[in-house]
Amino acid sequence: MNYDEMPKRTILCMDMKSFYASCAAVRLGLNPLTCHLAVVGDTERQGSVVLAASPRLKADFGIRTGSRLFEIPKNKDIIIVNAQMAFFLERSMEITKLLHRYVPPESIHTYSVDESFLQADGTEKLWGTAQELAERIRRDIWREFGLPCAIGIGPNMLMSKLCLDLEAKKKGVAEWRYEDVETKLWPLAPLSQMWGIGSRVERTLNRMGIVKVGDLAHYPLELLEKKFGVMGNQLYYHAWGVDLSEIGAPILQGQISYGKSQILLRDYTDLNEIKHVILEMCEEVARRARRARKAGRTISFGLGYSKDEGGGGFHRSKSIDQPTNITMELYEVCLDLLRTFYQGETVRKISIALSNVSEDTETQLTLFSLDHPQKRKIGYVMDDIRQKHGSNSLLRAVSYTKGGTALYRSRLLGGHKA
Repeated sequence: MNYDEMPKRTILCMDMKSFYASCAAVRLGLNPLTCHLAVVGDTERQGSVVLAASPRLKADFGIRTGSRLFEIPKNKDIIIVNAQMAFFLERSMEITKLLHRYVPPESIHTYSVDESFLQADGTEKLWGTAQELAERIRRDIWREFGLPCAIGIGPNMLMSKLCLDLEAKKKGVAEWRYEDVETKLWPLAPLSQMWGIGSRVERTLNRMGIVKVGDLAHYPLELLEKKFGVMGNQLYYHAWGVDLSEIGAPILQGQISYGKSQILLRDYTDLNEIKHVILEMCEEVARRARRARKAGRTISFGLGYSKDEGGGGFHRSKSIDQPTNITMELYEVCLDLLRTFYQGETVRKISIALSNVSEDTETQLTLFSLDHPQKRKIGYVMDDIRQKHGSNSLLRAVSYTKGGTALYRSRLLGGHKA
């Protein structure tokens, strides 16, 4: 790889440490680094998911994000609070305003409520080196909000993110350059520790004899592209630390998808109820795609089974001939996958995604779907009504049935209590 031809920018990737738990601790007058505190979705439900655990709670009791409320030991030193999403979002916006002191707004990319990228090229005369700038930002956030954070620095967005996840979260601030790829990135294993590689892709790579990132970097590019398509190309170059994304653009450009995943409030055994939730989620996924004026050809559908039955589940995808963002077309594909792979297990999680996307600028007419343009237009009209009058102003009838969840979720903020 000729790194002389690659961009060498100064990108900072900042992550707020246990953000929800730290915010809740500060609000209670506690030190977020020393208290034992968990933020859960609903303290009234024993199966509620832990949204964030303070660092000491993780270290001393092994409770992590994704644990269940009933898994938290009964201990007088442990504080359990409900999510306060409005407060968390307010604090996130205040932190973003603080970042404006150091770089212009167009150089800040808010990746999530607790993670941001900053491009700091040309700020050396004002703030010193990238490491000095990162330390200054950390001190200001701690002094003004009492919140801890970590910052990874790299020559592109991917490298700064990898530096953050693999080194800075342990040290506070760390910096990676292309020269560090061989010694710091290539030994990494298992592959799922690499940002952007999930467990399914990891299993496939393992079957190909690829167990470390270094193996991936030295695997023939043409074979990776043959196996994974565009994703194979990205896997290869990411293993070399190469990423050409511009700040503000979605990282992993080209892998854009619109998805929705939902852990159900209870176990679902009734097939009709499961279908009702699937329809609601297809509506949400299609709406997200329409909001970006996109349509996709590949629909991914997954079910997670109840832990009471041993867990497990399946995740399958199906590609269709024409890109779509029409709810009922997504729904029909999901039902097809449901009929093929579902064997009647108790369902606790559903996930749906639309990928392989393109601009939604035109409609391909077919003899078998002459009303396709009208269906497409109706979707946008429904979105306009919801935009104007609120998300629950127009719901499908299934949302008023026993199995529907959209009405309940419309009262949440960020998926949790406000």
